[in-house]
Amino acid sequence: MEQLKHECGVAMVRLLKPLEYYKEKYGTWSKGLDELYLLMEKQHNRGQEGAGMACVKMTASPGEEYMFRERGLGTGAIQEIFSTVHHSINSIPKDLRSNLDYVKEHVPFAGEIYMGHLRYSTTGRSGISNVHPFLRRNNWRAKNLCLCGNFNMTNVDEIFHSIVDSGQHPRQYADTFILLEQLGHRLDMESDRLYKEAKDKGLQGQAITRYIEEYIDIANVLKSSCEIWDGGYVICGMTGSGEMFTMRDPWGIRPCFWYKDEEQVVIASERPVIQTTLFVEADRVNELRPGEALIVDLHGEMRLEQILEPRDYRACSFERIYFSRGSDVDIYRERKALGRQLLQPILKAIGGDLRHTVFSFIPNTAEAAFYGMIEGFNEYLNRQKVQRILRLGGQADEKELQEILSEKVRSEKVAWKDIKMRTFITEGNSRNDLAAHVYDVTYGSVVPNVDNLVIIDDSIVRGTTLRESILRILDRLHPKKIVVVSSSPQIRYPDYYGIDMSRLEEFIAFRAVIELLRDAGRTDIIDETYRLSKAQQQLPKESVVNYVKNIYRPFTAEQISAKMAELLHAREVKAEIAIVYQTLEGLHQACPNHSGDWYFSGDYPTPGGNKRVNNAFIDYYENEYTKTES
Repeated sequence: MEQLKHECGVAMVRLLKPLEYYKEKYGTWSKGLDELYLLMEKQHNRGQEGAGMACVKMTASPGEEYMFRERGLGTGAIQEIFSTVHHSINSIPKDLRSNLDYVKEHVPFAGEIYMGHLRYSTTGRSGISNVHPFLRRNNWRAKNLCLCGNFNMTNVDEIFHSIVDSGQHPRQYADTFILLEQLGHRLDMESDRLYKEAKDKGLQGQAITRYIEEYIDIANVLKSSCEIWDGGYVICGMTGSGEMFTMRDPWGIRPCFWYKDEEQVVIASERPVIQTTLFVEADRVNELRPGEALIVDLHGEMRLEQILEPRDYRACSFERIYFSRGSDVDIYRERKALGRQLLQPILKAIGGDLRHTVFSFIPNTAEAAFYGMIEGFNEYLNRQKVQRILRLGGQADEKELQEILSEKVRSEKVAWKDIKMRTFITEGNSRNDLAAHVYDVTYGSVVPNVDNLVIIDDSIVRGTTLRESILRILDRLHPKKIVVVSSSPQIRYPDYYGIDMSRLEEFIAFRAVIELLRDAGRTDIIDETYRLSKAQQQLPKESVVNYVKNIYRPFTAEQISAKMAELLHAREVKAEIAIVYQTLEGLHQACPNHSGDWYFSGDYPTPGGNKRVNNAFIDYYENEYTKTES
């Protein structure tokens, strides 16, 4: 319903054979480049603000470029960057493009290692300079570093000061750039260590270079850098000399999958992306374990190495509810389970009146949950039919049986995403009027003033689109009651590990509970939460407690949902409004292997999350109450 800007997507391809092999088998040397394009395009859902790709060519001679990068902005960035790459390749005469010796040495993006990134900004920074991959140059191939990732660090200030204390002078204060400088510095140190070692062995000139490139250990670079990292991350990198790596955070917050055969090593943010691109079964695609790094050396030898000890496993549940592609076998099953588990609260909201209720969904990510919800109601209705038939005993006639068996769960596609509209009008009622045209409805699908309309979505975050668009549009059908169902629990807390949700006051659940506290005359809880949060502001992140939980404690989830319905009920909407949310218990039952629920529970997996939510409440309070007092 409300598009969230969320986790980025990553993709890497490491070819394990010479380009001649792919030319012979597939008729083209560009198999790696083509696979990268597919891996990125199939993750288009993960980033529509920009995209970038990079390549390392391991056969270039001195004086020839061996690291290439292309980046673009906007929803068409993938097409743009690959069009640019192919244009640069096709500008070379055809006879030279078919000469593999020439290709390997001179043709751009004809390499062995490919990296791709799809970007959603979580910091508000825009522009091509903020699009991954980031590149750090050096005249020594082993010291060149290209980096991209799906991550957000909660303690950028600590990392920044640590590299300043080491003597560096970073030019930007952004987590990607700072990680590039930190890892680059450690890569320099690893290279310098091997340089000294080679000199001590009596090596000179190119022999030293070959020694460094042969023995450089990316695991050392990662281990000496990541101890300070606090956040959710999948970091991907490659060096100019041919080392490639991917590392996942020790809590398993961000997802990462890999596949290897005799021809390639492939990495992506989602399992079905690899399955579809390479035509492989799900059981052949592996998940990178928490705190683990996948490393491929310049000879193509792959190894898995534990860089950080795994922590309490907190894989992001929102990946299962919303972000990842629903074509994954487990995700599809879990989303259906989320819908199925909402049976009882929906029955309560419609007063048990299935006969006069129409079920539908907000396209498109809630569709799987809708199927699960309908399955659950069909099973419920069948149980009711069996009981009614049993009560008739042997006295049932055909008409009575036909009447019982004819009852069904009524489902329709009520809402249609009409067109992608930009709200150019920014003020007044005209903006709301324009927003009300983003969706259209199927007229005649609801009996006016008789039927309830139950409509399921994957989440209700800010409520803006719901109030200004969805509910107004659905009300055109004149339902007696509109029940909006969220397959996820109430989103109460900001995310600091990759999703564009950082300000408390943006959440409809937060605004609702503040109103409830005011209605109940309990604003002292708001003041006390501020005082407790402020008192620990200077504490190290490991000592900070999430006191924001206190503002939710006086009320049940049902009370908060009822207040939300009140806040979202525009005056023009005639139908009664109710909101039904998934429970935390229901979420964990449906997604048992993804316990990362901090958006809903406030239980942040890392200390940095508690510190950030603490500061978010302080910012809210000081802005709200300073403004009120002035």
